[in-house]
Amino acid sequence: GGLILFAIFSLVMDVFKIGYYSSFYSCLSAIKIIYPIVQAIFVVVQTYFLWVSAKDCIHVHLNVTRCGLMLTLTTNLAVWMSAVTDESVHKAHSKLKKNMTEEIFRWLLRVGMRSSSVEECNCNSQICQIFKNGYFWLYPFNIEYSLFASAMVYVMWKNVGRFIDHHSHHIQRLKFRLFRRTFFVGIMLGLIILVSGLGVLILYEVQVNSSTESSKKSQALTMYYIFNIVCLSLMSLVCIGGSVIYRFDKRDMDRHKNPTRTLDVALLMGAALGQYAISYYSIVAIVASTARDAISALNLTYALLMIAQHTFQNIFIIEGLHRQPP
Repeated sequence: GGLILFAIFSLVMDVFKIGYYSSFYSCLSAIKIIYPIVQAIFVVVQTYFLWVSAKDCIHVHLNVTRCGLMLTLTTNLAVWMSAVTDESVHKAHSKLKKNMTEEIFRWLLRVGMRSSSVEECNCNSQICQIFKNGYFWLYPFNIEYSLFASAMVYVMWKNVGRFIDHHSHHIQRLKFRLFRRTFFVGIMLGLIILVSGLGVLILYEVQVNSSTESSKKSQALTMYYIFNIVCLSLMSLVCIGGSVIYRFDKRDMDRHKNPTRTLDVALLMGAALGQYAISYYSIVAIVASTARDAISALNLTYALLMIAQHTFQNIFIIEGLHRQPP
């Protein structure tokens, strides 16, 4: 389900890219328009393949199957690197163009920063601007789709030739009951936090980007940090509470080899490294700076809570992944 959701947004992004590049095809190479078309075909074929075959443990043509799956995996990683690079270059050019005059920006492009690129073509029509802004904001979905598909293909690759002893593993069917126990409370709290977070983010972006007064920007930063500090504190307490509840649980730990669980733990720890690094450098920058105001104190608290929350959350999730079914 998550894969299909990201695939749909990736296809919409490809449509926006095709429309954007088609707006001035005369000054672009044909590969610029062909690439999103081929990518859209790849997304459709791969999503259908994973939907149909994700649970298969293949026992024929093992080497050919492993080769094909590894080729698909590396293709997804290449698409992911391309999307991240394009998004970074787009952001860099947007900031550069905002801080320089049009003549200096075009001169920098001509001397080699990105000559004969799409930035040199004029995008003056309203529909062209819609396509441009649309595909730029949809980049994160395409990035997540590539990572999602890479993880699923990796699990399939690990399962090639694997035999499962059905007698030693008990399959637990999850029964979703909305109004029983604490499911409803958890869902409602989660939705409230999600909607509140989106509202705070929109207010923060509007005030920081549109306002020229430093006092309003400080208010926006204060609101942003206080909201995140409250959320991180609640999440840390909940994860600690969950780990404490595990101590009273009589279920045994599952020590069997499981490629999916191993990948989940590796991705979980790998993804946390990025936040650890950002928080670490933020702490170093705050401590080394001379400014000692409320914003710095909030930023320091936010960075420390980010490290604590990811640590407690990872411990809670990894413990839960290794629990036997009831």
